[in-house]
Amino acid sequence: MTRVTIWNEYRHELQEERIRRVYPQGIHGQLAGFLQEAGFDTATATLDEPEHGLTEEVLENTDVLVWWGHVAHQEVSDEIVSRVYNRVLKGMGLIVLHSGHMSKIFMKLMGTSCDLKWREAEEKERLWVMDPSHPIAEGIGEYIDLEQEEMYGAHFDVPAPESLIFVGWFEGGNVFPSGSTYRRGSGKIFYFQPGHESHPTYYNKEIQKVIINGVNWCAPTKRDYPVYGHSEALEPIREKVGI
Repeated sequence: MTRVTIWNEYRHELQEERIRRVYPQGIHGQLAGFLQEAGFDTATATLDEPEHGLTEEVLENTDVLVWWGHVAHQEVSDEIVSRVYNRVLKGMGLIVLHSGHMSKIFMKLMGTSCDLKWREAEEKERLWVMDPSHPIAEGIGEYIDLEQEEMYGAHFDVPAPESLIFVGWFEGGNVFPSGSTYRRGSGKIFYFQPGHESHPTYYNKEIQKVIINGVNWCAPTKRDYPVYGHSEALEPIREKVGI
């Protein structure tokens, strides 16, 4: 069974009643609920727990880490970021949701500013499927309609992705690469844009399906991590004459 840890900074829900009404159990609670129903072994962790809930033991027992953050990116310890980064390189999957594009861990993995345009206008978003053959798009039609979302707009300052699965079109005219995959070391990464805290996006069954598919795709390959550094010869090396 794939082991999933959902990490959420858990600030909006505690500090703002209007957000708490949307996600009374926290965004992490909503994500954990439908992922558990899908058959995953789920756990949650939040920013204000010791070591942000991401101890060595927790990460060693995590196959896929789901990350949601927004207003407290800079409060995440660099030590924990390095810990997560090293686990991704060794094969742990990572799903970065919505404002997690500016998280320390995503920026470290991308090596760019990860900046973009944004607007809060409660506008419609249509997510077009750009790669219908990709496993993350399985079971999704030509597009997903969301009645309200925060606008994220191009240019998105990230490296060219391995796969561009979704492109979002917004009522105000902007477009955005809303669902993209990357590989870093032995780890697989899925960035998925929808999920502003004031909108009930994570109750949408199609959005849930995409995240479930994302967990399945990001799950690590069961093999040993490569050995790097000095290597002894596998075969005898002939003695060179006249050198």
